[in-house]
Amino acid sequence: MIATPHHVATEIGASVLREGGSAIDAAIAANAALTVLLPDQSSIGGDCFMIIWPHDEPAPMGLNGSGRAPAAADPDALRAQGYQAMPRFGAASVTVPGTIDAWFTAHERFGTLPMNWLLEPAVTLARDGFPVSIRLANAMNVSATHLASFPVAASIFLEEGRAPAPGYMLANPALANSLDAIGRKGRDAFYRGWIADQIVATAGGDNGWMTGTDLATHASSWDDPISLRYRNATLWELPPNSQGVTALLALAMMDREAVGASWDDPAWLHVQIEAKKRAFAIRDRFLADPEAMTITVDDVLNVAAIDGMWSDFDLWAVTVGQPTLPGDTIFLGVIDGDGLAVSLIQSIYQAFGSGLVAGDTGIVLQNRGSYFSLNPGHPNELVGGKRPLHTLMPGMIDIDGDRRGPIGTQGGDAQAQIHIQLASHLIDFGMTPQEALAIPRWFSGDGRSGDPFAVVIEAGMPHAAASGLIERGHAVNRVEPGWPHAGYAQIVLRNRDSGEITGAADPRTEGSAERG
Repeated sequence: MIATPHHVATEIGASVLREGGSAIDAAIAANAALTVLLPDQSSIGGDCFMIIWPHDEPAPMGLNGSGRAPAAADPDALRAQGYQAMPRFGAASVTVPGTIDAWFTAHERFGTLPMNWLLEPAVTLARDGFPVSIRLANAMNVSATHLASFPVAASIFLEEGRAPAPGYMLANPALANSLDAIGRKGRDAFYRGWIADQIVATAGGDNGWMTGTDLATHASSWDDPISLRYRNATLWELPPNSQGVTALLALAMMDREAVGASWDDPAWLHVQIEAKKRAFAIRDRFLADPEAMTITVDDVLNVAAIDGMWSDFDLWAVTVGQPTLPGDTIFLGVIDGDGLAVSLIQSIYQAFGSGLVAGDTGIVLQNRGSYFSLNPGHPNELVGGKRPLHTLMPGMIDIDGDRRGPIGTQGGDAQAQIHIQLASHLIDFGMTPQEALAIPRWFSGDGRSGDPFAVVIEAGMPHAAASGLIERGHAVNRVEPGWPHAGYAQIVLRNRDSGEITGAADPRTEGSAERG
């Protein structure tokens, strides 16, 4: 089974499974299609992380496909220009794209079908076009002003300078050519040669710091995932530079309190929100490229440290939280007939990334560098050759004597918050994937305001839950269904005894889950 945030990508991935492809084959084919179908959220000019679990292995393995800042990146130059924080758009926000190398690295180990065959559906979509959905039309409308300031992006994604209406046939033949070349010639077609030259021409030289050497020397890394026991289950995440440990920290604190009478018990929601705040405080202070961190995961993910973080918890009082930022990302989960499970997340960070399209390649370049800090001495301060702290965090859940498989979501800073909610739904309340995904969510730290006590709740959250949160001091704001920052999550689980697979795509998306 495969679950993705777009039904066409799901159909493509399922067809790969039916043709005898592995879960990695299906994940790559679906991810490639999503870079065409959801251009606001994904691109081969972005990064990619995976957790991969062969059914006969005792633990999963992790693949970090994030790129580094160009070696010449200079924070002092930005500060001299008056920047106090990293720019949102433009060449200074571009880091080396890691997606293509991640695909080929995983495929070399677990792939069974040729890469050119896996990329062909995406090539066809990009060349022939596809009808713009209501969701994509709305996203383009929100970003239209920014897109208009980048001529190449505007020529691809706007219709005579305006956001296209739903149903408009959106094609990107230049991207089709790039994907076709990558499928036929391999990873070097991206990191060397004409595509690399176009990336450097766009984000290097007189325009920025990127060089051909930055691209040619990029490599993904196999990293052991980190894990936490929560109740009767284990949740696996990737270590820094992923923010995955943030979800584990929050769950460790939640584990110190009794489960609520129901998922919407305001006391239980309060526990989760307060755990999130404390976990994010650790994240924002310490997490970065592990080579720059002053602490290790073990320093914070131990009993004494968790006890200290939770020592001031009060069931009837709130603490100061952090403003949190949205992100535009795709997550997909796959389990194949051999039980190989893949949790894949891929992104250009925020909507349409840096706004830059690499010359005539059709490839949108990510703005992941904007997540660096410009505060001197901060572990996540911009430094040449350094990986930024990353919101991307694929998850894998393993419930004792029950189900295990990929779990994850789109959503920038919301990702860790959604992971803990989904984990609680599945573990504490025994929900099915569809039930867990459909429930209204909370989001602590509304980026639209500076209120340190802000909590967004989706429409559908019971009035008693909202009242209970307000009574405890949370500043609750309700949003209508379809609020994009609530996350687009997917879950696929396999019963360890029977082998039965269940899964679902988030009802907030245009996605689906389909058997292969």
